[in-house]
Amino acid sequence: MTPLGVRLRELRRKKGVTLSEMATALDVTPAYLSALEHGKRGQLTTPRLHQICAYFDIIWDEADDLRRLADLSRPKVTIDTAGLSPEATELANRLAEKIGELDENEIEALLAQLTPTK
Repeated sequence: MTPLGVRLRELRRKKGVTLSEMATALDVTPAYLSALEHGKRGQLTTPRLHQICAYFDIIWDEADDLRRLADLSRPKVTIDTAGLSPEATELANRLAEKIGELDENEIEALLAQLTPTK
């Protein structure tokens, strides 16, 4: 599941709607929403994000937060290290190679290092 998927599921539960009910309201298939939640669907488009925000009555800061989650929820990531140091290239490659072996504590520690504080 992606960060966006977790948030969408949370919003659906809070609103008391099923995946099928939300899909009907957004005029998409339940399979599309399920794939979006589970990271099997690509980047969320801006019009679709606006549609989801309207469905949940999300405005301003919360909408910005949802956009950030969508940006961090791409299931396939490409890292361009051209022009960066050899160490940056090595880091990107080692992370790609080992990410499936990291446990939740290691992932949280890396995220803490990379996440800006507000």
